[in-house]
Amino acid sequence: MKQGLLIIISGPSGVGKGTLVKKLNRDRTLPAAFSISMTTRPRRLKEVNGREYQFVSQSEFAQHIKHNDFLEYVEYCGYYYGTPKKYVDDNLKLGKSIVLEIDVEGAEKVMKMYPGMYTLAVFIMPPNNEELERRIRMRHTEEEEKIQERLEKAKKEIDYKKDYDVSLTNYTINKTAKRLLQVIDNRIAYVDAVEEGRPTPADYVIKRP
Repeated sequence: MKQGLLIIISGPSGVGKGTLVKKLNRDRTLPAAFSISMTTRPRRLKEVNGREYQFVSQSEFAQHIKHNDFLEYVEYCGYYYGTPKKYVDDNLKLGKSIVLEIDVEGAEKVMKMYPGMYTLAVFIMPPNNEELERRIRMRHTEEEEKIQERLEKAKKEIDYKKDYDVSLTNYTINKTAKRLLQVIDNRIAYVDAVEEGRPTPADYVIKRP
């Protein structure tokens, strides 16, 4: 491809985005870099700074905002989350694909900034509300008030799935990861065909041309 593919993975909190991205990261067939978001949220048990997130203080985050270092940033359930801009743009310019795991509000901003066939936006859905609540509670990391806040926000976020290229329901991580890889392969094949002047599938739609 002439430039890298921006792969956006988004969906409600607790749907399994992070686990899916870890699965993709271990898959050697996907030639992509993985952007690590920055957050002021406290580090959870078993999380490693620089792996799941770059964990920073409120004042450090504010300095990055001041210096315009973020592609996008949002406040979510009392904490700030941001996507470092330079790392993403540098990789795309070098022709390297990059995976962004970001929340729904952030994804909406990025999709507007990067329209066209070189951006693939995938929305991850829970099987149902009950399963989503079970997954959030299984973390054992938050008080009841935060859990209810996340659940209420998730109900509203699901309405945004229509803005994405593809929506995948995450019943099991292994099956969803395989489907996600196929979705990515399909977009890469489409882009290659367009760049080389070959016919493309008539039913393949780019939502943000």
